[in-house]
Amino acid sequence: MQKIGLISDTHSHWEDKLYTTLADCDEIWHAGDIGSQEIADKMEAFKPTRAIWGNIDDGEMRRRYTETLVFELEGVRVLMTHIGGRPPTYNTYTKQLLQLREPQLFICGHSHILLVQYDAAFGCLHINPGAIGVEGWHKQRTAITFELESGKVNKLQVIDFGKRGQI
Repeated sequence: MQKIGLISDTHSHWEDKLYTTLADCDEIWHAGDIGSQEIADKMEAFKPTRAIWGNIDDGEMRRRYTETLVFELEGVRVLMTHIGGRPPTYNTYTKQLLQLREPQLFICGHSHILLVQYDAAFGCLHINPGAIGVEGWHKQRTAITFELESGKVNKLQVIDFGKRGQI
């Protein structure tokens, strides 16, 4: 069993509450728009991290991370990319990835809108954790934790970090 802390769209914002909220997680996954090397360093110093770059991330971040991650953990095949869209209106790139990689769990960010939805067309759980940063158009700052075990996603929990303008 692995407990995952999933965040996205930090836009160079990290707060100490993440240390306590994600303390019992085995790994942190970041779905893009990290924003700075400093935030990446903090995540990696805190927990094992899997991350992708997003559209605001600079060349250094794009050398540090990839645009897309595909991996398997605890029997769950995972696909993660920053700009993915949502069921059923994925962009062309995402549709191709979903068809090629056949993930059980698809994770993206970018929209700043929290969404957890099973996509029957691709046979996968779609998760966008929303945005944890203080910049953007989102109203609430959110993250997600869940467990992976024996090929299943369990105990998914949305964590509310408050309104965008509040820290």
